Amino acid sequence: MPGDQVTLFLCGDVMLGRGVDQILPHPGDPALREGYVRDARTYVRLAAEENGPMPWPADFTWPWGDALPALEAAAPDVRVVNLETSVTRCDAFAPAKGIHYRMHPDNLPALTVARPDVCVLANNHVLDFGRRGLEETLRTLAEAGLRVAGAGRDAEQARRPTAVPVAGGGRVLVLAFGVPSSGIPHTWAATDERPGVHVVPELTTEAATALADRLRAVRRPGDLAVASVHWGSNWGYEVPRTQVRFAHTLVDAGVDLVHGHSSHHPRPLEVYRGRLVLYGCGDFIDDYEGISGYARYRDDLRLAYLAALCRETGRLTALRMVPLQAHRLRLRYATPEDTTWLRSTLNHVSSDFGTVVAPGPDGTLVLSHADPGPPAG
Repeated sequence: MPGDQVTLFLCGDVMLGRGVDQILPHPGDPALREGYVRDARTYVRLAAEENGPMPWPADFTWPWGDALPALEAAAPDVRVVNLETSVTRCDAFAPAKGIHYRMHPDNLPALTVARPDVCVLANNHVLDFGRRGLEETLRTLAEAGLRVAGAGRDAEQARRPTAVPVAGGGRVLVLAFGVPSSGIPHTWAATDERPGVHVVPELTTEAATALADRLRAVRRPGDLAVASVHWGSNWGYEVPRTQVRFAHTLVDAGVDLVHGHSSHHPRPLEVYRGRLVLYGCGDFIDDYEGISGYARYRDDLRLAYLAALCRETGRLTALRMVPLQAHRLRLRYATPEDTTWLRSTLNHVSSDFGTVVAPGPDGTLVLSHADPGPPAG
């Protein structure tokens, strides 16, 4: 029954900076310090050369495209995104970084239009413009009424789980953190004296237990717990054993869903002891069209994950995925052929986890089988 479950929308990286920022109504300074590209408008030109021109300026709904009606139809209880860009006017480019993402604060409606309940900031781009840029990001999001997780003005704030009340009772707690394997510099870690990111240096049993303890300290009866983690490399389907063990330890300690991101394409998914583990959600919004070299991964294809969890137990009751495609810096529904490719790829790379993905209604994909194993607890 719908009242017995809570539905979460989860996605990977939402990057509304650089080229995306340039087509919005209030573009920031387009200057870049990349090895080959010095002007963010170059990414707009590359996308136009690949798939055709887009409105310029585009309205704030443009980057989300068909994802917005898909979300409205799904009506999730909680929406969680990984916001992989700073929101700042600051021009203090972080040294020793080859890529910097920022969106102008006046373009924030391009984020709020999707009504995210939690913006995860524990990633390798939120400090691209230093601590001043992070402080402006935190201030801008707070003024817009947006909750954040995984970064803060000090270590305590960065590590604090974020609570989202759910209609009908209970809350969804989101604890966000990043791992150096995703490219987060160790120096970005928040401390008692400086703002930064919640960084977990190593994926150890002790670290997983400490994270679960933070959730347990604020958890109430009826709450569901999500661990959102930025980890691993950008490309490839192999999931390191350290990540698998860490995810399993989190579930064993009481986490109901592991929301992994960092990879530019979807990675394997698993149901462990009745709990969903997304090892890599892939990108969701970005300006990567026209960038060659990784065509075999089809990183133009994106997934909106809709996970239904039992209110009482936290166990996964259903997983539906909406296939989308990046086209002209906008998301559109994927074609049946591309949806079939995604299903085949997910089944292949997730086979070791006992996961089977099947066609769902209205062009979606659904989790049709996974060995739930013994109950967690």
